Amino acid sequence: MASKHVLVAKGLHRSYGSKVAVEDISLQIKRGQIYGLLGPNGAGKSTTIKMMVGLLKPDAGDVWLSSKKVTPTSKQAKRIIGYLAETPQLYEKLTGREHLALMGQLFEMPTSEIEERSTELLDLFELSEPADKMVETYSKGMSQKLALSLALIHGPKVLILDEPTNGLDPKSARTVKDVLLQVKEQGLTVLISTHLMELVDELCDSVYIIHDGKIRASGSLDKIKAEGKGSLEDAFLQLTGGQMRREGPKWLKD
Repeated sequence: MASKHVLVAKGLHRSYGSKVAVEDISLQIKRGQIYGLLGPNGAGKSTTIKMMVGLLKPDAGDVWLSSKKVTPTSKQAKRIIGYLAETPQLYEKLTGREHLALMGQLFEMPTSEIEERSTELLDLFELSEPADKMVETYSKGMSQKLALSLALIHGPKVLILDEPTNGLDPKSARTVKDVLLQVKEQGLTVLISTHLMELVDELCDSVYIIHDGKIRASGSLDKIKAEGKGSLEDAFLQLTGGQMRREGPKWLKD
């Protein structure tokens, strides 16, 4: 593996009974860039992501993170991953600050470092005011921003996000996007799994398009757009078999 690739997956395959969810997927993620894993719902994105962070064991294939093999028991590799699930699981009876303290303790961080980073993250995500309120009082946007803070507190080298702006209002989504651009500038590598083309178009340097469990295209954002004559949407629809345009109901013409 070339040293410029911080995350490499080769030949990933995963089935659930007779259903093949992911088939022979390979990815190479360079340092200090934002990648998009773009696909429609049910394309195999979340299964791929879970194998890459060690939550699911592949039926075949391997994942390496900074030359360390990722498995469900690979603690060393997982220490350099920050992971945001599509539906983050938070403890309703803990406060935002208590969540960050707990996560820092799990990564065996010094108390002073946990407190310093917690204060910085809470300010960054505009959560300082509700930081000492229980999470059960948080809105969807607040919970999502807290979950992203939890993924960042231990200083990961790679941030892997599954639908990071799902269900967020425009202001919260803008905050998340701004933070992702900031951490990229600081050298962090980011992989975003999403079905939202505008998110990929706005943030990503490179794209993998996934459909029916297979990678259909990959390359720089400009390269993928060129396949759709300058439009990411057209390229995506061509590669996933979507209909380009639909006519309105005929009765509206009457």
